[in-house]
Amino acid sequence: MIPRPLRLPTLVVLAVSSLPSLAQNPADLVVTLQGSDSTMGFSHGNTYPAVALPFAMNAWSPYTQPCKDSFFYQYRQTKLRGLRQTHQPSPWIADYAAFSVMPVSGSLVCDEEARASEFSHEEEIARPYYYKCRMSTWDTTVELAPTERCASFRFTYPEEKDAFVIFDGFPGGSSVEVQPEKSRIVGHVRNNHGGVPENFANHFIIQFDQPFLDQGTWQPGGETNGDLKREADHVGAWVKVKPGTVTFRAVSSYIDLAQAETTLAREIGDKDFDAVRDAAKARWNTLLGRIEIEGGLPDQHRTFYTALYRSTLFPHRLNEIGADGTSRYFSPYDGKVHEGVMFTDSGFWDTFRCVHPLFNILFPELNAQILQGVLAAYEQSGWLPAWASPGHRGCMIGNHAFSLFADAWAKGVRDFDEEKAVAAMLHDSSRQGPIASIGRDGAKSYLEKGYASHPETHESVAKTLEYAYNDYCAMLVAEGVGNQEAAETFRERTKNYTKVWDPEVGFMRGRLANGDWDPGFSPIRWGSPFTEGCSWHYTWSVFHDVAGLIDLMGGDEAFVDKLDGVFQADPEVDTGAYGGVIHEMAEMLAANMGQYAHGNQPIQHMIYLYPYAGQPWKTQARVREVLNRLYFPTPDGLCGDEDNGQTSAWYVFSALGMYPVNPASDEYIIGSPLFDKATIHLPDGKDFVITAKQNGPMRPYIHHATLNGRQYDYAYLTHGRITAGGELVFDMDSSRETVWATHRGARPSSMSTAE
Repeated sequence: MIPRPLRLPTLVVLAVSSLPSLAQNPADLVVTLQGSDSTMGFSHGNTYPAVALPFAMNAWSPYTQPCKDSFFYQYRQTKLRGLRQTHQPSPWIADYAAFSVMPVSGSLVCDEEARASEFSHEEEIARPYYYKCRMSTWDTTVELAPTERCASFRFTYPEEKDAFVIFDGFPGGSSVEVQPEKSRIVGHVRNNHGGVPENFANHFIIQFDQPFLDQGTWQPGGETNGDLKREADHVGAWVKVKPGTVTFRAVSSYIDLAQAETTLAREIGDKDFDAVRDAAKARWNTLLGRIEIEGGLPDQHRTFYTALYRSTLFPHRLNEIGADGTSRYFSPYDGKVHEGVMFTDSGFWDTFRCVHPLFNILFPELNAQILQGVLAAYEQSGWLPAWASPGHRGCMIGNHAFSLFADAWAKGVRDFDEEKAVAAMLHDSSRQGPIASIGRDGAKSYLEKGYASHPETHESVAKTLEYAYNDYCAMLVAEGVGNQEAAETFRERTKNYTKVWDPEVGFMRGRLANGDWDPGFSPIRWGSPFTEGCSWHYTWSVFHDVAGLIDLMGGDEAFVDKLDGVFQADPEVDTGAYGGVIHEMAEMLAANMGQYAHGNQPIQHMIYLYPYAGQPWKTQARVREVLNRLYFPTPDGLCGDEDNGQTSAWYVFSALGMYPVNPASDEYIIGSPLFDKATIHLPDGKDFVITAKQNGPMRPYIHHATLNGRQYDYAYLTHGRITAGGELVFDMDSSRETVWATHRGARPSSMSTAE
């Protein structure tokens, strides 16, 4: 069973009685500590309490672990080591260009371990727009509020003790200079973990609002003195300030210090701390207020807005606004400064599934900018990004930039160079990349045989399945722009998923170069030829042609039996290629839902496949079960990796009552709405309202539906119907309804049925 959720301290979770007054303040419902009780061996989210604006260049977070530890905030720890500027999208990718600030009092203590302060969650306030905590060891209080590229700080010290602020540049290459005549610390930090050119650096300014009483620099295990400059693998600085309340601001730029100065003046200027905090809160309330929910339980409200917050932290912006108002960025791909927009810190293997589909509803202009940045990355590096942080990183599989293009195209979001996108997809789909995550690993085998061969291609079945979907995405965009030759090239490969279907065992299975099946197959065997899962999880990865998969399995009844089998199977694993239990396995076993592994992405859409075979009521029941069992607004409130918002966006969509199984289509499969009413405020001013009558915890089943007053008997909803505005009304009940949306015409579309 899932461990019981921890009870959050009262300063973190708001009282139930306060909920009505928060209708216009959803930012105060967000629990940024959700998912922070994680370890390398078991993930409850693998998150940190990010203090940031939506899609900002930088986030800030307290950290409890040594700076090299990518699991840097662990809820159960009792000491804080500082407030850290972070860009980390995942502990498995690790941080880069990070640094920290920390108060100490009484005596100068710089070393990370020695300066760490005891703290209590009872004295910690963690919001998206504000962080406050008492550092009991030093009898100081820290406060933090963010802008997109800056942050404002307010440290309060005891009047009777000397007061110091410690800057830590972290290991990996840093340079620092204290400039007492300007009351500031400047320099640059690198500490990157790959994917950047040699001239990459984060240029920072820490600007104080009062003169220093003393100052100097330091190195771990080395000399701490009054030198004003220092550069080495790991350096820091310290300043002595007047006790009491001290305010300062931090800004950073990937371009240079001059740009950092421009940004600081633009984003904060002469605003005091409270003004920065209030502006950040207003920004979050505006974004989170795009969706208003009514009904449901208080914890469900907290979970929903926490999920929406998590869904909108990534990707991070890289572009900065110059003195002339021009948007420009330092490219992590070619090491040059370009005009335009660029985003980073996102793994498309995770986020193609429902994060970007969510953007296409709520923020279509932003998603178009993201795609412009994706194409700029292709121009500057020769490859479409797959996992950027900040440049190409060797992680995960597939060509899911293809899905982002097709997803946007299907939703009418087309403010990007579609012809260049087709050229990029032709290029990447036909070549082995310089690292396995870009281009197409196993391209030679896939192009010649229709599948990536095992064991020559690591994770061959997972890659074959995802390439086939990616080719479908590319085909749609090529058709849309009128490039029929390219469309036919991709079309020929869209059914390659059939090449790894073994009818004898009834699962997707690895295939050798000579065409034989992998002799080591077991449906519960994890790892190669699968990615972070087994065949129970990947057999469903045919997003674009579920009807074709149904035919492979022998029809509707056999397909539904197989879906049911996921939950009926024993929750067991064969560690296979991993040689031991990895955290995804442990989390699946803890969930105790058979072979359903919601804590990782490959199977998260599977619950929504029942309507393709005419049994939508099973989707309704299972969706509600996952919503209620596997998500809580607590430090252990997620059931696996959060992964750039994907697991959270699943909750957002599912709580609304729908999910984009095939992001490259304009359809959302209807599930079971969690709330009595949800209003989506669309970018053009229209509203789409989802109302669930007679809803309740034990009433997940849809008995009847109307759209704008007319009977609605379909198991899916189109993007156009949402963006046109209107109201979808469901009548809910505790007993299953086996007639609604079950006729053949009610089924969602598939590639096979569209031919």
